[in-house]
Amino acid sequence: MKDTHVTVNLPGREIILIGTAHVSRESIEEVAGVIREEKPDQVCVELDAGRHDSMTQKDSWEKLDVAKVFREGKGFLLMANLVLSSFQRRMGAELGVKPGEEMKIAIDTATELGIPYTFCDRQIQTTLSRAWARCGFWSKSKLLASLVSSAFTTEKLSETEIENLKKRSELDGMMSELADYLPTVKETLIDERDQYLAAKIWAGGTSKQVAVVGAGHLMGIKTHLEQIAAGKENADVSELDKIPPPSLFSKIAGWIIPAIIVAIIVLGFFRAGAGVSLSMLLHWVLWNGSLAALGTLIALGHPLSILVSFVGAPIATINPFIGVGLFSGITEATMRKPRVTDAEAISDDVSSLKGIYRNRITKALLVFFLSSVGGMVGNFIAIPSLAGLLGK
Repeated sequence: MKDTHVTVNLPGREIILIGTAHVSRESIEEVAGVIREEKPDQVCVELDAGRHDSMTQKDSWEKLDVAKVFREGKGFLLMANLVLSSFQRRMGAELGVKPGEEMKIAIDTATELGIPYTFCDRQIQTTLSRAWARCGFWSKSKLLASLVSSAFTTEKLSETEIENLKKRSELDGMMSELADYLPTVKETLIDERDQYLAAKIWAGGTSKQVAVVGAGHLMGIKTHLEQIAAGKENADVSELDKIPPPSLFSKIAGWIIPAIIVAIIVLGFFRAGAGVSLSMLLHWVLWNGSLAALGTLIALGHPLSILVSFVGAPIATINPFIGVGLFSGITEATMRKPRVTDAEAISDDVSSLKGIYRNRITKALLVFFLSSVGGMVGNFIAIPSLAGLLGK
């Protein structure tokens, strides 16, 4: 048995798991070869319908309504999705391989041989939403930092290093590092999906299946399949498709900073009079609004987007249900409406800083992100500044 192959023999069923690296030339060849050799009754691929559409339909990005994404509060999710795609695309570009090409080959080969295929992965939006919802403030900060650093990394992996990612020793080390750094993210991205993928593969119900999955899921899926077959685990994973409600602390946390700011300004009024209180209010608006506007300026946002960031940041702080990124992002997408060419080029543009600034879709996302970060930093700076005025 190869490191990349696991055959799970269950009562009346044979499930062949192929572990791949998503930008591996060897994986592409192996997937096609195994399907042709084994001629299974069904092929399962680690994709959801949405990701398959984005891979195969050239106009999928053209249907994107950026302003609607911001209004629905999905700006960070779209950013995360693009960053992850960008990272894989850059690695694949070095090797002349498109990310997910082994999944496409699995589908093409199955279609050629008349073998039915199914998608067995959870929707990427659900996975990212669950990961985000389960993170605390510190974990969210580390996750954002990881996403930003991966977006601008210049690290290149050789073909040998890519192939090594499929080895158990390498994978175990990577999973251990991820578990130590971001345990809830590892649980959502890896452990939950092991269970989800296994359940969906099991639901196929045919006597012989080939399942094409990321190498990191290989042994986890095998374990879950054996547990399901033995009756020790429920194959119903509908709970894993639900977004957990925010915790009580998360609901309260959004009000903490505005409550502190308002309390300091009110206290200043009673202790030192309206003049000091007004000075405090001005300091806060300047710190909060100026840094949000600076973030938009760094993103090279439209002048109106910069102005909206400055005015909107204090409003967004007082009302935690909205963010300054909502105001600035919608303004940017309105003043510089994404073009068809932006949608067509987004897959290439997210791979470089120049492309991100050139593309109007990613530019709007950058405005959304940097204005949000600027406003948040402004609030953290404003609080000790206000407290200093109160002490005078």
